[in-house]
Amino acid sequence: MQNGTFFTPPMSIDCGNTVHLGKNVYANHHLTMMSLGTITIEDGVMMGPEVGLFTVNHEPQNIRVIKTGTITIKKNAWLGARVSVLPGVTIGENAIIGTGAVVTKDIPANSVAVGSPAKVIKRL
Repeated sequence: MQNGTFFTPPMSIDCGNTVHLGKNVYANHHLTMMSLGTITIEDGVMMGPEVGLFTVNHEPQNIRVIKTGTITIKKNAWLGARVSVLPGVTIGENAIIGTGAVVTKDIPANSVAVGSPAKVIKRL
C-alpha cells in the first residue's frame, strides 16, 4: 500500500494483484472487493463501513458465464457506508456517494449521488 493508505480490518478481497491504490486512501471496516475485473482507487479516496466494489457479474442468459468490468474511483471521492459499486463504473474526482447507494453508472466529478440506482442530485 502507498504512504498514508489504511484499511480498517476486517476486509475481503479475492484478487489483490488487480487492485491499484493511490496515497492516503482510507476504508472503514468490512470493505469487500471482488476485483477480478480490476479496481483502481486514486489518491485521497475515503470509504465508509461495508462498502462493496464488485467487478464481477454473470451473463443473464447463462449464469455460469462470468463477465467483468473495471471500477475506477477518482481522487478525493467519498463513498458512504454500505455503498455498492457495480462493474464498469467510474466515480469522478471529488464525488460524494450517499449511504446505501447502488452505483450502476458513471458518476461525474464534483457531484453528489444517492439512491438505488444512484442518481446525481447536486453539483459541488
